Amino acid sequence: MLFLYNLVVLITGFFLKIVALFSPKMKLFIDGRKNVFTILEEKIKPNDKTIWFHSASLGEYEQGLPVIEKIKERYPAHKIIVTFFSPSGYEVRKNNNIADITIYLPLDTKSNAKQFLKLVHPELVFFIKYEFWLNYLKELKKLKTPTYLISGIFRDNQMFFKWYGGFYRKALETFTYFFVQNEDSKIKIETIGFHNVIVSGDTRFDRVNAILDRDNTLEFIEIFKNNQPTIVIGSSWPKDEILLTEYINQAPENIKFIIAPHNIKAEQIENLKNTISKKTVLFSEKENKSLIDYNVFIIDTIGLLTKIYSYGTIAYVGGGFGNPGIHNILEPATFGIPIVIGPNYSRFAEAIELVNLGGCMVISNTEELKEIFDRLLSDENFLNGKGEICKSYIQNNKGATDTILKSI
Repeated sequence: MLFLYNLVVLITGFFLKIVALFSPKMKLFIDGRKNVFTILEEKIKPNDKTIWFHSASLGEYEQGLPVIEKIKERYPAHKIIVTFFSPSGYEVRKNNNIADITIYLPLDTKSNAKQFLKLVHPELVFFIKYEFWLNYLKELKKLKTPTYLISGIFRDNQMFFKWYGGFYRKALETFTYFFVQNEDSKIKIETIGFHNVIVSGDTRFDRVNAILDRDNTLEFIEIFKNNQPTIVIGSSWPKDEILLTEYINQAPENIKFIIAPHNIKAEQIENLKNTISKKTVLFSEKENKSLIDYNVFIIDTIGLLTKIYSYGTIAYVGGGFGNPGIHNILEPATFGIPIVIGPNYSRFAEAIELVNLGGCMVISNTEELKEIFDRLLSDENFLNGKGEICKSYIQNNKGATDTILKSI
């Protein structure tokens, strides 16, 4: 089976090079890996001490960041190596200030795994949430390198739990500890014989809780908000925006709206703006504008949404009308504001929990959206109660990072 796995990896790598000729994202995926070994040879000396963190994409990186920061404090003489699989993670965080080296992870071939680990020679390795690359894990086991999974999730549909998944289960023997998010994951992995499992919780709660200690001030948002009720729409997709713009167009004049779309391509931003009848301004054109006079503020840039949530009266988090589902609801929750989402959230444990607690409300159509927004805006006790549920949920679930560090 490992032979078939390696064959599939090689064939996939070949076809990805062809796809890269037509796909800008895939071109980044291929081109970004061309000089990885050269970079490692230049930046890591044989006597350097290193620690390696791997994340699939941006979400996993943010999830692991509290642990990366604490490990860097604990091991100041070590170089921190961060790898990404996806361009959507690497391209956004390639210039982060926490890692000494941030690079793409070479494809999981036997030769790549051996060369990568020879050059990096890590003393500790952390995989964040998932992505189990068999050749890397096999080499790490040979080297007897302490290897940890942090914020792990195990589900029935994963290869480990299939009758044909024996070679995948074998790879799990590499891990020194599995730090999993919940009891279900612990029970699940114990059924296949692994008992080096600790329920640590989800490090994302530590990540978003730390946001409260930062300066979240955005002067231009304060001017736009003008102390009026403000609905922050984060990571919206066109299917979300169809419902939202209908509500925006008939909303009272004193309600402010800030929209930070998931896709900020100029054409889509222009289409969104054209569907809104209220006075609307883009972030890219805000200079020399009297922001206080506008009803809708479209953020056609990245990196500001977290701070913007701090100004929200209500948050609508997009993605719930498509696949794989909703975006990050923990960031608005940490600021203690009610959250509204679309119906596709079943893959996200935090959404399920917060919906069950009542802090996050689900809508399926325009009528339900109007009903919940109107009630939140008109009933202060209802609004504050829902927000307090969200805030308490974050506070009650933080601490995963400390649990992990105590066991390393």
